[in-house]
Amino acid sequence: MTDTLLFGGATLASYVLGSIPFGYIVAKANGVDIRSVGSGNIGATNVFRSISKGWGLFTFACDFLKGLLPVILFSILAARLGFTGPTDGLKLLCAVGAIAGHNWPVFLHFKGGKGVATSAGAVLGIAPAAVGIGLLIWVAAFLVLRYVSLASMLAALTIAAGAWIMGPVRSGSSMLSPIVLSLMAVTIVVRHRANIQRLLSGTENRFSFRKKGKPE
Repeated sequence: MTDTLLFGGATLASYVLGSIPFGYIVAKANGVDIRSVGSGNIGATNVFRSISKGWGLFTFACDFLKGLLPVILFSILAARLGFTGPTDGLKLLCAVGAIAGHNWPVFLHFKGGKGVATSAGAVLGIAPAAVGIGLLIWVAAFLVLRYVSLASMLAALTIAAGAWIMGPVRSGSSMLSPIVLSLMAVTIVVRHRANIQRLLSGTENRFSFRKKGKPE
């Protein structure tokens, strides 16, 4: 197979895997249409609040893995099928495909989640150290402010900034990774535009572990 076909096949497969709406499936298994309760989002936070903590954590794990697995497994599979191009570029394409699938899933008429968990999984496969930095920022912001949305945006922006600081500064480093991570961060921020409006107006709900049911 040619490198072009392998590039395209891996990206498409990543998109299809990313399109699996685990939050929607989990909620349906519990007799709920997750799109009609809470924030209406199919992501783990809404499942956590509207269904249960356990199912919310399960959804997060599934969304995380559908970002991580394509980056790792599809690049290995492509190499075994004869791919000779840059592995880093293939991993980035797989990451973009998986995140696009979650945000705009073909199985739900292209209306998906915000891509935080899937992006975290994808970034772990691309730049593991960046995930550690992003996680620290997320935990600190969440514990202090109790806003999942704000913590997620701050973590994404921190990862993008770190990629620019730690990447091109080193001799011979490609600028492709910082560019893609920056696009991921921008996408996460844009997908949270309703949350930003609520944060500015003071109506965004703080996260609580005590009970479910309030919209994100």
